[in-house]
Amino acid sequence: MSDNARVHHAMADGSAGGRFGPGGTSSDPSGTSHSSVGHSSADPINGHRGVVSFVRRSPRMNESQRQALAAHSSEYLVEVPHDRLSTSVRHGATMSWPQVFGRQAPLVAEIGSGVGDSLVAMAGARPSDNVIAFEVYLTAVASTMGKLARADVHNVRLVVADGGEGLRELVRPGELSELWTFFPDPWPKKRHHKRRLVQPGFAALVADRLAPGGLWRLATDWADYADQMREVLDAEPGLTNVYSDRPGGWAPRPDRPFTRFEKRGLDAGREVRDLAYRRVHPEGDGENG
Repeated sequence: MSDNARVHHAMADGSAGGRFGPGGTSSDPSGTSHSSVGHSSADPINGHRGVVSFVRRSPRMNESQRQALAAHSSEYLVEVPHDRLSTSVRHGATMSWPQVFGRQAPLVAEIGSGVGDSLVAMAGARPSDNVIAFEVYLTAVASTMGKLARADVHNVRLVVADGGEGLRELVRPGELSELWTFFPDPWPKKRHHKRRLVQPGFAALVADRLAPGGLWRLATDWADYADQMREVLDAEPGLTNVYSDRPGGWAPRPDRPFTRFEKRGLDAGREVRDLAYRRVHPEGDGENG
């Protein structure tokens, strides 16, 4: 099987989701605009229907994005079977990541990779890892493809889907060596906090998908969300704070590059907080490090 065919046909059940062409259209009959208001999606850990943790709108692609999508989808884009929404992942779908990448290597995932500023730099610095990135905006995925190609980074595969569903359906228990969740939507209004990604059910899912000793790295520039993350993750028995001995339990800034999005938060006077939690070993060894 060719490399291109391997990317698009690695689903164990042999099915595929909607195909995206250079014009940015999809096979989703409901159109290209999706909002969390009035829509539901599967709960990341329990599988029942619930609110999604993002609002999705699909602006027009510019010419550069259209060209990137046409030129690089065959290498970087992984199609998945969808449910009712074009960003959903069908319950029961499976994926063989070694087959997708054509090699066996540590598996890293990013949820909400945006336009790829962090993803391209961090994946490029770790060529021996297989990196998958979940992003719901096709325009952002197209921009990321262009950046990956220009940077000569080839160990990344992109999935246009909700990251919680992707993690639940497409990653096996204990398969991840690392997860990145940088600046998830803060949903600043209190009545919308239930839409935040980092909730107890999602923390339990992440703990299940991480290999023993695997790392979950997070960052946010919203103080109350940072506190919520600490509260949720400290309560998850499968995870331990790597930097619990540091003031506040906050992690030092890692090799994550500064992005325009982060700079806007800093310019607005918000402090960026990093966190790092490790999967506790099955025998209960929760030592830091």
